Amino acid sequence: MSSLSFYELKRKALKKYFGRMNEKQKEAVFAVNGPVLVLAGAGSGKTTVIVNRIANMINFGDAYYDDSYQGSAEDCRFLENYINGSDADLEQLRETIAVRPIKPWNILAITFTNKAAGELKERLRTLLGEDGDNINAATFHSACVRILRREIDKLGYQSSFTIYDSDDSQRVVKACMNELGVSEKQFPPRSVLSEIGFAKDRLMEPEDMAEDAANDYRRTVIAKIYREYQKKLFASNAVDFDDIIKLTVKILNDFPETLEYYQNRYKYIMVDEYQDTNQAQFRLVSLLSSKHNNLCVVGDDDQSIYKFRGATIENILSFEKQFVGSRVIRLEQNYRSTQTILDAANSVIKNNSSRKPKELWTDSGQGDKIIWYKAQDERDEASFVASKVMEYVKNGGRFGDNAVLYRMNAQSNLIEQAFVKSGVPYRVFGGMRFYDRKEIKDITSYMAVINNNNDSLRMRRIINEPKRGIGDSTLALLDDITGDLGLTPLEVMRNADEYPMLAKKSAALKKTAAIFDYLAEFADENPLDKFFDELLKKTGYLEYMKSLGDEGITRLENINELKSTIISYMEDAEEPSLNGFLEEIALYTDIDKMDADADAVVMMTVHSAKGLEFTNVFAVGMEDGIFPSGRCFDSEEELEEERRLAYVAITRAKERLFLSSASQRMLFGTTQRNFTSRFIKEIDKNLIEKKDNTIVGKSDKPPVQAVKSMSLQQQLAKNKSKSVPSASAALYSAGERVKHNIFGEGTILSVKQMASDAMLEIAFEKVGTKKIMATFAKLQKI
Repeated sequence: MSSLSFYELKRKALKKYFGRMNEKQKEAVFAVNGPVLVLAGAGSGKTTVIVNRIANMINFGDAYYDDSYQGSAEDCRFLENYINGSDADLEQLRETIAVRPIKPWNILAITFTNKAAGELKERLRTLLGEDGDNINAATFHSACVRILRREIDKLGYQSSFTIYDSDDSQRVVKACMNELGVSEKQFPPRSVLSEIGFAKDRLMEPEDMAEDAANDYRRTVIAKIYREYQKKLFASNAVDFDDIIKLTVKILNDFPETLEYYQNRYKYIMVDEYQDTNQAQFRLVSLLSSKHNNLCVVGDDDQSIYKFRGATIENILSFEKQFVGSRVIRLEQNYRSTQTILDAANSVIKNNSSRKPKELWTDSGQGDKIIWYKAQDERDEASFVASKVMEYVKNGGRFGDNAVLYRMNAQSNLIEQAFVKSGVPYRVFGGMRFYDRKEIKDITSYMAVINNNNDSLRMRRIINEPKRGIGDSTLALLDDITGDLGLTPLEVMRNADEYPMLAKKSAALKKTAAIFDYLAEFADENPLDKFFDELLKKTGYLEYMKSLGDEGITRLENINELKSTIISYMEDAEEPSLNGFLEEIALYTDIDKMDADADAVVMMTVHSAKGLEFTNVFAVGMEDGIFPSGRCFDSEEELEEERRLAYVAITRAKERLFLSSASQRMLFGTTQRNFTSRFIKEIDKNLIEKKDNTIVGKSDKPPVQAVKSMSLQQQLAKNKSKSVPSASAALYSAGERVKHNIFGEGTILSVKQMASDAMLEIAFEKVGTKKIMATFAKLQKI
């Protein structure tokens, strides 16, 4: 019999159960009650902590710290056996030591992205089974949408409200400005919408904004636009992204009984990426947690990089002041990167003053030195990146292990060109969002109007797509009538012949209304995928796409991809519905759909890369004026934000980090000569291996035109035909066997003439089928 007490045995048993975690992680897992701040450094396993903390809450409750029960001799014997490994009965362990275990439905776990929420749900389901499905793991927006669907009628909206994306919102802003006689040149709609968004993040109503503006003409005008904007949204039974949280907070503020309901529902709240919260999100969390005071936030002040979206680093820096009696736990052991990479990150971020001190470390080894490539210009930089990727693949690596990170999307162009020339497959994130493509917006607008008849904005978009003879003047009259009579567009269209102003177009309007009525009834009686097919046929959109030739084929491919998304949604959702699908895609970003197994280099901005990791990272454009941005030089606060962004870029790398700068760079049509980034200079020189290519001399390559990602191959071929004549197209034919320096041996499947070059489609034995330009392929016939 052990001399240890039941309390001591219980603690040893719990440490064994969570034995794969380090001591600091365990400390966070066992801290169940009260306010807790977990400062999780980059790569410190915070998702593991969140998942295991929830598992501890459900399985064992406050067992680790509770000493109220002394346990029986039989309990002690079981715990000794469990600790020694002779008994691993989890159910008996729970029955023996659990103290006030928490019900899964009393836990709200908030993350910032759908991808993170999905991964959290999957890991909880794997670890906890059915209990994992009962935990509400969601993004801020999806958690609030769930509340709004149930409660928004308290504010006069209907539960079938539509969520407008930024494009929709900008259209509404333009309409408001037009009605108010405000010049778009003087007040760019995008900027106006941004100002309105910031006001909503601060929970300001139009009246608050007007009062705050005082004698500031610009802000006074924007406050007027804000007021009209909100009126139009309300009339359309629509909300924008910022409304989702703001209106939820308003309901919880104004209706005490509703607040109490959700406080009792969510007695334990966890928030991931807390450093990225804004004032509205802080207020939401504060309200929900104020009754039971069980709030655990996880974040890293050194990774607070979303100030431009309204995030305030003060939320995490002031947590202990805002929540009295807080426990602070630091996770500094890194499981991602080499010590060299961590030392570089530490040496950069320590130059910030607004931070909570922490020092990342790892026991995974020192690793390779960081490569700093000093290029002649941006083309030399791009060639370096492409050559290093090809060298890595030639030595047995995958393209998908590599990521190119840049400060601005505009920097991707030359690197894309270099990849195309070298036959490097790649994916660009941060370009046009899938759901922003015209054909996708059209189809989802049809669905939105069927779901919410008040949605006049979406109705205006697709009433004449395809053409139905309903012009702008008729739409303007329709808007006037719906506004004056308080009717939906469909209600007016159904009875268009009763309105003299619409008499000439009454037949077209009534026919269009009949299509919507038919589809609404069809949607109620059929599954979503069948409804989708019927919508394409009944609206004439399918035939319209077919009539567009090659362009229509490409768009139909996108529409078919939308159907694939619908089918996936139907498989995953408990109760699939049109409303549910529209809600899901409204909160979707392209990063959420990133396939980590795809063998292609990833290209994205550093902001988009947060939360991701790659074996090799190329951080390009490391020059003052680019990274850090030239906009930050007059503000220490802005410079610290840029430094945090550099810290994020560095800590994305697992094994190798490449930094590159250029002695001169053409950007936005102007040649710039920038100093090397101060962030490179802040890294300990002993950690860096410098490769200086500027001594070779100025690049003598001919200038190339900017290209678009959607048709890089064709544009490059076109550019080459003007500057570098070639007979490559005639050198190859289908069926020939060739050998590539990287991809090995393969058979040419097709040769497509492109100006004075050719695109070769080759089936390689090792890597599958690739499409590469003949001139740059450097093939050897065998």
